[in-house]
Amino acid sequence: MKIAIVHDKLVCKGGAEQVVLSFHNAFPDAPIYTLAYDADNTYPEFKACRVKTSWFGRIIKSEKNVKRLYFPLGVLAMQQLDVTGYDVVLQSATHCAKYVKTSPASLVITYCHNPFRLVWSTESYEVMLRTNGIKKFLYQQAIAILKHIDVFFANRTNWYITNSAEVRSRIKAAYAPQNEITVINPSVKCSNFYVSNTEGGYYLIVSRFESYKRVNLVINAFNQMPHKRLVVVGKGSREDELKGIAGPNITFLNGLKANELADIYANCKALVFPQLEDYGITPLEANAAGRPVIAYAKGGVLETMIPYTTNSLKCTAVFFDEQTEEALIKAVNLFETLLFDAAFIRSHAELFDEFAFVNKIKEFVTQKYGQKNTQADTRVAPADITTVAV
Repeated sequence: MKIAIVHDKLVCKGGAEQVVLSFHNAFPDAPIYTLAYDADNTYPEFKACRVKTSWFGRIIKSEKNVKRLYFPLGVLAMQQLDVTGYDVVLQSATHCAKYVKTSPASLVITYCHNPFRLVWSTESYEVMLRTNGIKKFLYQQAIAILKHIDVFFANRTNWYITNSAEVRSRIKAAYAPQNEITVINPSVKCSNFYVSNTEGGYYLIVSRFESYKRVNLVINAFNQMPHKRLVVVGKGSREDELKGIAGPNITFLNGLKANELADIYANCKALVFPQLEDYGITPLEANAAGRPVIAYAKGGVLETMIPYTTNSLKCTAVFFDEQTEEALIKAVNLFETLLFDAAFIRSHAELFDEFAFVNKIKEFVTQKYGQKNTQADTRVAPADITTVAV
């Protein structure tokens, strides 16, 4: 079974990139094909992998320029990335991983993190809400073209896997696949984190700085709580804006090594998670460090966290129901009245450890490939069967 792994782009650090590393652990001999690869800004583990980029990726590497030139150059380049020589094409996709050139004989399995957000959740992009006139018209035309392309290539997938029931319903609505969609929750590498006996007295955000991540909501809330410290780890397109509105109680960090990030997690009071996320790895990372989460009660956290109701020693998170500063401040104040059990929280995270995820992916791919070959054998003509038997 000759396997190729395909991912949209390897230019940053995020949950989708961690899934690709798990795919590599499941199938270490498989090359990784991608639109663009920036070795210095994604996870260093990729340096030990065989990463193959499109012609676009040999010219464009930064996340900012990949986004800027994605349409039409990136879309065209990904369609020309050839993976026709493989029995199985295992795709990690939000957008363009689905567009690669495959053989009709290949088994295509897509781990869909979410249907292409720009196409199917256009309203989540502030630029679309702020744009008017001819510029908005041009955006709409481009999105219509991208939707047509996205659906066309999505239909080549034989089997879909996704990260949560939340996203499974979105895939059904967007692509209407013929086969059942399987949910395999992404993993957290618990071995990368540890439980500390001390606490640094700060709250934590680990996030990319994009509009839908709602980091601005947290900063505005902590500006109203000047005696509470907030550490913000990440970078992204809204970095300058977010730093510009942050008060003196808020510290920004980026470029941390794995052990430094583990220290930041281990010594925080709690991770703040304000966004509606398809799944969300960072809450589980906080749990792996024995730390609870203060989270917006929508999306993937409903499947991964145990919310506080009456017993804080048997929960992993405090939820807030509205994406407002007032709701978050109320949740922080409630959090500070509660006691949490770090050992219980860590044991909960271990249910999502990478070992189980890798085994589930291997089992799924092997099973579907075996089914495909069995079905092919049953379609052999009787005369051919006789010839083989002789």
